[in-house]
Amino acid sequence: MKTYSAKPGEIERKWWVVDAEGQTLGRLASQVAPLLRGKHKPQFTPHTDTGDFVVVVNAQKITVTGKKMEEKRYYRHSGYPGGIKYLTLAQLLKRRPAEVIERAVKGMLPKSKLGSRQLRKLKVYPGLNHPHAAQKPEEMTWKNR
Repeated sequence: MKTYSAKPGEIERKWWVVDAEGQTLGRLASQVAPLLRGKHKPQFTPHTDTGDFVVVVNAQKITVTGKKMEEKRYYRHSGYPGGIKYLTLAQLLKRRPAEVIERAVKGMLPKSKLGSRQLRKLKVYPGLNHPHAAQKPEEMTWKNR
């Protein structure tokens, strides 16, 4: 019996909507990342993008445990000496709530060109409205909720 390997042309992609309201950041990201990779499908192939599209709404209403709102920092560097800057989770959530979820999910995807392609299928919106109604996304319900 030969090993099955999924080809890019024969993959059927679905659209999922995930409501982030009241969800814990890391737990939400650890449930979204396998959907983007396609690990929930029987034809999952590690070196091929077999995942689905995921639309996350209500990104500004996520929760975190402990003191992470004040103590978790997101760093960036300009490339110049002394050019390191940071924002706390609370500041970044206020400015760009979508980026918080994108960064959390990005850390759970492969660090390669494949991971970059999979991350492009993640759409995050701070509010409840999103422009993907034409794709008829299904509501994702978690088993442990």
